[in-house]
Amino acid sequence: MGTLQTDPNHSLSQGSIPAESGANSRSLGAPAQRLPILLVDDSAVARKLVEQALDKNQYAVMPAKTGNEALALFAEHRPGIVITDWLMPDLSGIELCERLRSEFKSHFTYIIMLTGISDKAKIVKGLQSGADEYVIKPFHPDELSARVDVGRRILELHREIEAKNLILEQLALTDNLTRLPNRRAIEEWGKRQLTGAFRHKFPFWVVMVDVDRFKTVNEAYGSEAADAVLKKVAEILKRNTRQCDICGRIDGDQFLTIMTFTNREGVQIAVERIREQIATQKVTFAGREVSVTASVGIAGLPDGQECDFARMMVQADVALRSAKRLGRDRFDFAKTGAAVCGETGQPVLK
Repeated sequence: MGTLQTDPNHSLSQGSIPAESGANSRSLGAPAQRLPILLVDDSAVARKLVEQALDKNQYAVMPAKTGNEALALFAEHRPGIVITDWLMPDLSGIELCERLRSEFKSHFTYIIMLTGISDKAKIVKGLQSGADEYVIKPFHPDELSARVDVGRRILELHREIEAKNLILEQLALTDNLTRLPNRRAIEEWGKRQLTGAFRHKFPFWVVMVDVDRFKTVNEAYGSEAADAVLKKVAEILKRNTRQCDICGRIDGDQFLTIMTFTNREGVQIAVERIREQIATQKVTFAGREVSVTASVGIAGLPDGQECDFARMMVQADVALRSAKRLGRDRFDFAKTGAAVCGETGQPVLK
């Protein structure tokens, strides 16, 4: 089986962060890359003056003669800094700023407006349209260079914040002990996939796994041994989870796996393999061997019926309790269409 893969928007198993943070790359000793700058001006002379003012070792200039050409280049390359003239033959600098801000909301860009207008009211209008800074023509090369450097620092700070926010988001969706997705991540992924299962009519199974007599392990060997057992169970589940599925830890000694695109027989084979691997796995701790078993409850999407994810979790939990009552170290399927919600108050046998 393949390794765990969660939703593309949440790369929990990879733990990656955006690679384009300039400050981060320099801190890791990587060579600094030239930052792309989109330069928009219908005058070839004006474009040349701006290029000469910028450090060629730090910046790579992409020239555009019109606002529409600038929009096309921006859509393709997403530069971090835009320098634009105010007056152009098609779109004004103000209109270009407004288009960039409205059409590319998810991409942070530092915009500098070049203008020969010194009227404060019009300058304020330019800033309100989305520009971050303005430079009055004719400009001094050192002044423009310094303002671009300020824009680069702000851009790098913004990207650092984005990278840290992504790490925090991944941590919020990851179980600290097993490094599997946690309950929140499982539920978010499951709800989205269940919507797809309704729409495209593919099988969808919720599989709840609970370690048998886990409290006894904790009491007999201590919390570190108990944690080692949970990590080993997590490894087994991850090893048996396909790329189109997900597994995670939802609470204490309880795990959840979602299986898709397989029939009842396929789920039964996969669950039996997991159950057997858990039962035969020995966890060595402080010179002693610890072994456990697990009980499993399975709930499938009823044919021709809609069912929300929370209800399927309840059905899988009821099937899990049935497996416990029948002797543990086994699995049981939920009874399709059964009124299971009233049973949720029953204690779970460990």
